[in-house]
Amino acid sequence: MASFAWANLNPTNYIGGASFRPEQDIPDLSGKVVLVTGGNAGLGKETIRQILKHSPQKVFLAARSEEKAANAIAELKSSTPDASITWLPLDLSSTKSVQNAAEKFKSEASRLDILILNAGVMSLPPGETDLGHEIQLGTNHTGHFLLTKLLLPTLLRTAEEEPNSDVRIISLSSVGHNLAPSFDTILDQSKLKKCNTHARYGASKAANILFAAELARRYPSLTAVSLHPGLIATDLYGPIGKQNPIAAVGAKVLGAVGTQVEQGAWNQLWAAVGAKRGELVNGAYYVPVGNLKTYNRYANSEEMGKALWEWTEAELRRGGAKL
Repeated sequence: MASFAWANLNPTNYIGGASFRPEQDIPDLSGKVVLVTGGNAGLGKETIRQILKHSPQKVFLAARSEEKAANAIAELKSSTPDASITWLPLDLSSTKSVQNAAEKFKSEASRLDILILNAGVMSLPPGETDLGHEIQLGTNHTGHFLLTKLLLPTLLRTAEEEPNSDVRIISLSSVGHNLAPSFDTILDQSKLKKCNTHARYGASKAANILFAAELARRYPSLTAVSLHPGLIATDLYGPIGKQNPIAAVGAKVLGAVGTQVEQGAWNQLWAAVGAKRGELVNGAYYVPVGNLKTYNRYANSEEMGKALWEWTEAELRRGGAKL
């Protein structure tokens, strides 16, 4: 955990970058369709809140719980009553749920301009998805991979056929990628499941970076980047504090010094809708705000990116998914 703490607190991670304020730097989004996973709470809900201020055509809030999604939508619409927000039922640990979500989206929208892969789990006890993937990798990576693959025809059509389009896919990673085990272990689920929860989380965050970079290589008409949102005081860190007294103290310190959710969403907002076209380096990894990490080994490794992509496709096909 020492490397994770240092990666979070290391000031060199946050020197430089872009000046960004959502109110003034997000342009008019009229006609744009946006999908945010994990949009019912935390960074996802705050991201939607800021996007709605700029008049998108429609926003899809993807989340597991209908009740939590309904509460979030009611809260969001209280400040933007004319906004068009639709709940998209989505459980990223379920292949069937992801497929159903993609079908529902495609039945209700003919374009997709912004896809923000925001949802995630952290520091969970041992578990697995319906594919048999370790629960954190399966939720944070495999589920998002499948969703993106199923929405690729819509994303590509928007990018290549809609006038003045600027299609972006934003993959939320974390400096937690520093906790990842070897790449071979990431691809070997029996080995990965034997790792501690922090290494398993790191594996999923490394995969988020690898996926965005490989997506950019394979589909250059799309802009795909990954990012670290910052040291954010959100509920995501709750499970850490339950594991041991030292971690509990760390979680309390995070609550005291961490960036609050409102500002914590700035990096993904900048990447998704704030940065001007051409400012983003396709496939790159960013820390707050808009700070390009040129030498990230996962963003730069074509070999690992290709291997993860092909492994994930094979795993999904093995599980019966139609890609």
